[in-house]
Amino acid sequence: MELIGAVITLVGAIFLLLGSVGVLRMPDVFNRMQAGTKATTLGTMLFLLGISLGHLECGCFGKIFILIIFVLFTNPVSSNSLARAAHFVKMNLAESTVKDDLETDNVEEADGGKR
Repeated sequence: MELIGAVITLVGAIFLLLGSVGVLRMPDVFNRMQAGTKATTLGTMLFLLGISLGHLECGCFGKIFILIIFVLFTNPVSSNSLARAAHFVKMNLAESTVKDDLETDNVEEADGGKR
């Protein structure tokens, strides 16, 4: 079981590494946030799961399961809040951005939803 836990921990660490590379390489704050959030959510969950499987004798699987659930719910919600705040303060989009869904929502709210 320790070997399975080590492999899952390694896969989680690779996802965390890829998330940090994505944060460095993406063109704007919204893409960076998306790359970082998806990779770190999955990476953290796998890392914690691997640690709990590798150390079953400590009896902390329940606590780590609660941590995994907490990360699963809070990481995307906080990222969404930060992205909406960045859009609200008019952070620049990448030149390759095709569509801005929040901009159409703001236009509809500004004219009273008459579109």
